[in-house]
Amino acid sequence: MMGGFHIEFMFPNGYGASIIEHNGSYGLELAVLKEGHLYYDSPITDDVIGYLTIKELKETLRKIQSLSNDESHILQPL
Repeated sequence: MMGGFHIEFMFPNGYGASIIEHNGSYGLELAVLKEGHLYYDSPITDDVIGYLTIKELKETLRKIQSLSNDESHILQPL
């Protein structure tokens, strides 16, 4: 894909992540998904998160995986 890749993760809580890195991306970039669609109203971020390190990517995936269905707890963005 445009000289790079696209991967999606989905978790049992209904959330997931779209991860891309290609010629037009902000480096290693993550967007939150909810029920398979881009979701810009999560406690994680209200946009995409770009220029992630592998460590930051893993931490963000863990935060997404730990979201409750009702989003009753707030997680701080990176």
